Amino acid sequence: MLSVLRWSPERLARRLNAFAERQGLPDRIHPKTPYKWVTPQAQPRLPRQPWPSLIAALLTETLQREITPADLGWPADDIDAVPADTGLIVPWNAEGTLRALRAVTEAGDMDRRMFLMLVGSAATSPAHEWLIAHTAGPGAARTAGTRVPLEVVDHLDRITARLRRMDDQLGGGQLLELVHHHLRYVTGLLKQHSYTEVVGRRLHSTVAELLRLAGFISFDSGLHPRAQRYWIAALHAAQAAGDRALGANVLGFWSCQAKDIGQIREAVTLAQTARAGYGGASPEITAILELRVAEAHANDKAVTQAREAIDAAFEALTKAPSSGAPDWCYWMDEAQAHAQAGYCYLKLGDHTRARGHLRHGLTLQDTTYSREGALRHILLAITYLQQPHPELDQALTHGSLALDALASEIDSARCLGHLSRLVNALRSYRRSAGVAEFIARARLVFTSDALA
Repeated sequence: MLSVLRWSPERLARRLNAFAERQGLPDRIHPKTPYKWVTPQAQPRLPRQPWPSLIAALLTETLQREITPADLGWPADDIDAVPADTGLIVPWNAEGTLRALRAVTEAGDMDRRMFLMLVGSAATSPAHEWLIAHTAGPGAARTAGTRVPLEVVDHLDRITARLRRMDDQLGGGQLLELVHHHLRYVTGLLKQHSYTEVVGRRLHSTVAELLRLAGFISFDSGLHPRAQRYWIAALHAAQAAGDRALGANVLGFWSCQAKDIGQIREAVTLAQTARAGYGGASPEITAILELRVAEAHANDKAVTQAREAIDAAFEALTKAPSSGAPDWCYWMDEAQAHAQAGYCYLKLGDHTRARGHLRHGLTLQDTTYSREGALRHILLAITYLQQPHPELDQALTHGSLALDALASEIDSARCLGHLSRLVNALRSYRRSAGVAEFIARARLVFTSDALA
């Protein structure tokens, strides 16, 4: 197989490590390890788990035909590598939503499946299906079981709102467990209780938002296939609720994941589908979706499209806030819009505009010890390093402010990824005492995260 691909063992190791990282797996191999697998020996060494399944999955993706461990001369291992949409190809109605919920909430510790990220058309297919979906079959009401009053849904939504704000401040995998526990409770209400059509739609919206949040926390923690599973289920729940705005928001977050991991074409498609699928006029929701489009186009270096989307977002925010805007869009304001615009201009190489927007975002909103604050300072530091005449002192100042935030209680693999890119950009200046000190501080942050 390697000869067909013209891969050296070292290249196989690099591709495997990148593939494992994309799946959110902690496993890595040494660049020389594949020599033990491909060099003829009397007793050839077999890869330990999960590498046989990972190698077969990587080759399947690369060669566009199914490859199994047996095809490579290895016995099958105990891990079943399956696509992230396994068990989630269900009808776009309340019944299909319950099936999707079972798939994402009932997997136990004995589940030996390893979910693999959806890429290419497989990643955008759920978005296209959602865009054209028409809810079929029974509505959202249920007649069997104890009746769920409307006030209970209000209480559930208040809990969900608190979980959203906890994620803003802290993030991290520990919060995911709490969100998942709440998700299971609401799922139980949907499956075992009775409710009117109105309450049923509200419950489906609640569960869709919990799935959206669980997906975002998974993405922020580097658990990318798990995030996709939550988001596919969220799209179904939002459709069963008749909530197109929430479904569009789910796709916006999925687009954010795609552009962060280098799936730029998928990011553009997901963001554009989200925008096309929302027919409302809420300024906040419009701004959210336009900025997702802008971010995707900025990563694709499509300058005109990115700027048009940024302008459309700011134009939307000049309108009076909508009285019926859902709580989940509370975070979209002028400060956040400036922060995302700054990110876009950084990706487009316009460091002056990027810096202006990022600084404005920090001025408008105190995000000192939050994940968002850390991200903004990291991006500001990068603007000073990437400009034609780098300003090292300014880069270190903002980088240090980001470290202060990350060294507190923030748990975000995504933030650490941005920090890693900043550290790599600073390495060419490591003879500077300030840079050496910063890299040493950053190393402590990475180490504490690994030990958490």
